[in-house]
Amino acid sequence: MGKVSNLTCSRCDKAFEPSQLLNVCECGGPLLVNYDLATVRASWRKEDLEKAVSSMWRYSPLLPLEAHEAVTLEEGWTPLIRARALGSEIGAQNLWIKDEGRNPTGSFKARGLSCAVGMARRLGARKLAIPSAGNAASALAAYAAAAGLESNIFMPRDVPQSNFIECEAFGAKVTLVDGLISDCGRMVAERKDREGWFEVSTLKEPYRIEGKKTMGYEVAEQFHWELPDAIFYPCGGGVGLIGMWKAFAELEALGWIGAKRPKMISVQAEGCQPITRAFEQNAESSDFWQNAHTVASGLRVPKALGDFLILKAIRESKGTAISISDEEMIDGGLQLASREGIFPAPEGGACVAAARHLLATGFLKPEETIVIFNTGSGLKYLEAYSTRFPRHASSEHDKLGGLITPR
Repeated sequence: MGKVSNLTCSRCDKAFEPSQLLNVCECGGPLLVNYDLATVRASWRKEDLEKAVSSMWRYSPLLPLEAHEAVTLEEGWTPLIRARALGSEIGAQNLWIKDEGRNPTGSFKARGLSCAVGMARRLGARKLAIPSAGNAASALAAYAAAAGLESNIFMPRDVPQSNFIECEAFGAKVTLVDGLISDCGRMVAERKDREGWFEVSTLKEPYRIEGKKTMGYEVAEQFHWELPDAIFYPCGGGVGLIGMWKAFAELEALGWIGAKRPKMISVQAEGCQPITRAFEQNAESSDFWQNAHTVASGLRVPKALGDFLILKAIRESKGTAISISDEEMIDGGLQLASREGIFPAPEGGACVAAARHLLATGFLKPEETIVIFNTGSGLKYLEAYSTRFPRHASSEHDKLGGLITPR
């Protein structure tokens, strides 16, 4: 169908035609999109980007939809910001922040859901469903609204308030669940056939990863096609890391970059670190993490469907996996905010703390080029930061978040 040559299972390599709505392979493996890279290489050049749109759809030759047919809110093409003050404090001479909080709905999830919703609409879906720890739900609700589709969202009851309000405002059908994202996923799986929903969970369909891989294209282009030495990425479901690794392989096949790859560094929370534990144990996949807890809701994913792909990318890149305490991630977030004027999600703060650790241990050298991904805006996690800045209402006139009234 169109530019997509086929889909292949990431576990058993079975091939699928891309002309129908598909979730995972019969073996349970996620499906990955393949393109005719030789044809793309002959018809698309770096110079074409000079006149391309300022969104992730500038890379439409290697996306399943054309820019003009995308369901888009102008996602992507986020800034890559030099962090000199923060770098000086943590011992990094060439530190950069890729600020995904500038995306629509305030997080990198906009990229994946733009692509997934657009393809689902093209392939005939009318009702979409997702289990989410928060930001993916907001993004699905927004893009489904833009596409005129129904969205059904299952989120933990203690999800950040911003995510809940956004989903309701976008007109989604929201179910709050007493449990984790894994419990939400089970509920979607049990009901989707009966309700006629198409599931757009992480790696349960092939196209969210295609949107997220554009983070890798952007880093390459913003560094003038010379990749950095290390990328810090907060891993919940880990699709962004998997997607960037796919993007680098595609760019090499086009001849746009050389064989050099960044060290891919997975960052998790100490209260939910299945990838870190599997990496340390030299395992090929992770075990379900019991009693997952962390203030970074995007990292509270006890088991990632693509864990084996995350671990493969980390090892092939000679990267590593590290876990950070909640206190350290909030400290890191406030350090980034106060030194660089970027208010990050706790996940971004975790990456700041992780970079400090790995520079101190010598895993990374001070002169190496380092990119930290801040995957969302801190404004979506005010509850997590509010413990550092308590504010109490003394009367009806001082209610937090209430209407501004005459004094």
